[in-house]
Amino acid sequence: MELKTKKATPFELSDQALAKLSQLSESEKGKYFRVYVTGGGCSGFQYGFKFDEFDSDEDSLLDFENGIKVLLDQLSYPYIIGSLIDYKEDLMGAKFTVENPNAASTCGCGSSFSI
Repeated sequence: MELKTKKATPFELSDQALAKLSQLSESEKGKYFRVYVTGGGCSGFQYGFKFDEFDSDEDSLLDFENGIKVLLDQLSYPYIIGSLIDYKEDLMGAKFTVENPNAASTCGCGSSFSI
């Protein structure tokens, strides 16, 4: 019997998100993809994504498949735990999306939420 293990992370990245991050990371040497939550938006909180430098006082550096590393700050952690981050391309454009099981409601565009 073979035992498979998986790293514990506060959220998951879809295969599409991993592929896009792998592509984007090539041009962002020395920076990591940051996932964060801030106050604002039409539902109270909003998600943010950007490439940024690691701050050892504020950030956790999360390891994912294919060598992808993601930054998550301490304040955003409880708002995003258990979520799935995906990357979608459609007629409305291309963007990272979050499926958050902790969100009581979300806005129509999906970029903000309430707890």
